Amino acid sequence: DHPPDTVDGIIDGLLGYSLQGNPRGLSADLIEWANATEKPILALDVPSGLDATSGEPMEPCIKAKKTVVFGVMKKGLEEAMAKKYAGEIALVDIGFPRGLPTL
Repeated sequence: DHPPDTVDGIIDGLLGYSLQGNPRGLSADLIEWANATEKPILALDVPSGLDATSGEPMEPCIKAKKTVVFGVMKKGLEEAMAKKYAGEIALVDIGFPRGLPTL
């Protein structure tokens, strides 16, 4: 089922930086469901299903309208192949020391 019309969007915080291989099971089902709703998706730190280091999208992968990155930019989000999954990217300062490298 899709969310009711009263839902304005979806927040994705399902999988994170340590993703290894394609999402499976319930995680894969939720990613496919979220993408199928056609509601705008806000990804937290990195879209679920996207490799944060290489930018390679796994199958399935969240297609976010916007990704909010916390503290340090993830290297994979800067890769061309990641752009259609990450959408607009906003780096948010959460108090990490300045000058930390991209992860």
